[in-house]
Amino acid sequence: MQEIMQFVSRHPVLSIAWVGLLVAVIVTTFKGLASKVKVITRSQVTYLINKEDAVVVDIRQRDDFRKGHITNALNVLSGDIKSGNLGELEKHKAKPVILVDGTGMNAQESASLLAKAGFERVMVLKEGIAGWSGENLPLVRGK
Repeated sequence: MQEIMQFVSRHPVLSIAWVGLLVAVIVTTFKGLASKVKVITRSQVTYLINKEDAVVVDIRQRDDFRKGHITNALNVLSGDIKSGNLGELEKHKAKPVILVDGTGMNAQESASLLAKAGFERVMVLKEGIAGWSGENLPLVRGK
C-alpha cells in the first residue's frame, strides 16, 4: 500500500489518468449491460435472419447502400429514425430488428431510438458492413 501511495505522489497526472480510464471502463460496461440494445455477431445475424425472420435495417447513405448491402435489408437513414419517420419499418415492431452501419460504431444511437419507439428486440451488427464483407458474406448490389 505504501508503494502505491509513493507512486501516486510522484506521478499524480498518470494516477489521475489511470483512475479516469478505470471509471470510463466501468461506466461503459454497466451501460452495455443495462441497455436494451445488444451488439451481436455475424453468425447471430444469420441465425436471426434464417430462424426468426429478423429485419435488417441499413442506416448508411443510399449510395453506400447501393454499393453493397445484406440481402433484403431496408435502407432507413439515421436522420429518418431520429425524426420518427420510420415508414415501412413501423410494421416490424414485434420482429428482431438488426441495425447495420459502415463499421458498427454509429448505429447505437439509432438502435436506442427504435427501442424507445416500441421495437421489442433491437440489435446492432458488430463491426457493421465492414465486418460482414470482411468475412466474404454475401452482399447485394444496386437497388
